[in-house]
Amino acid sequence: MLINGKEIAGTIESQVCFAIERLRHRRPGLAFLQVGKNPSSKIYIQMKRKKCAEVGIISFDREFPGDISEQTLIDEIERLNHNPEVDGILVQLPLPPHMNTFNILSTLSPEKDVDGFHPLNMGKLLLGEKDTFIPCTPAGIHVLLSRSQIPIEGKHVVIVGRSAIVGKPLAALLMQKAPHCNATVTVAHSLSEDLPSLCQSADILIAAIGKAQFITKDMVKKGATVIDVGINRISLQEGQTQIVGDVDFINVAPLCSHITPVPGGVGPMTIAMLLSNTLLSYQKRVK
Repeated sequence: MLINGKEIAGTIESQVCFAIERLRHRRPGLAFLQVGKNPSSKIYIQMKRKKCAEVGIISFDREFPGDISEQTLIDEIERLNHNPEVDGILVQLPLPPHMNTFNILSTLSPEKDVDGFHPLNMGKLLLGEKDTFIPCTPAGIHVLLSRSQIPIEGKHVVIVGRSAIVGKPLAALLMQKAPHCNATVTVAHSLSEDLPSLCQSADILIAAIGKAQFITKDMVKKGATVIDVGINRISLQEGQTQIVGDVDFINVAPLCSHITPVPGGVGPMTIAMLLSNTLLSYQKRVK
């Protein structure tokens, strides 16, 4: 069965829009900070801004050349931290090599960190605290699984990829003693021994390794649920390109009980959770 992330995300976006239409005060505000001219980052921000406009969130755009100093970016974040019209701040990653990403993210006000990457929010997630922002892609995956009525409790979840954006926070989320969690989680990566066998043991296999069509049919147990986080552009004949995931979808899909497509799976959910987190930040700040 195909998990339609676009449809589920659309439902969440409609709920956010409905709530914003009924606000008595100002509309929520989300600031986007982009450093440099990374084409992928530019596309992602354009998509996010478009969705903000659709649901009624005001965008505050801050674009900087790739050679700005780290202090310049920190100073701008501090200004946004104190701006009462801004409820969420998103620093588009990756940042240029001369910047310390940890320092930048640590400058964010935790109460406006709607991407969930501030060390305080990451720590709260690991500890199981409720009053925190969960990173958008892990949160979106959790919602995909729960709204698709896929059992998580007691199941073996294998996450292929250990990034601080997806793999690590997702593992922390799914192992929590909480509704629609309580999974047994294995985090695997490119140096894991006998990776195919680890993947075959998964009831829920989550591919977030950033390698096109890395997960093949011999790595998937029959009847497993497969969540594909990857977004990769591959070259075709005559100069054409195609977007594919980390899973060899055509050959893996027939084995699965549920699988997400690329595009149209996890991607829309990431943006939907960003909108939802921004509304939540507003609701906490505006009484």
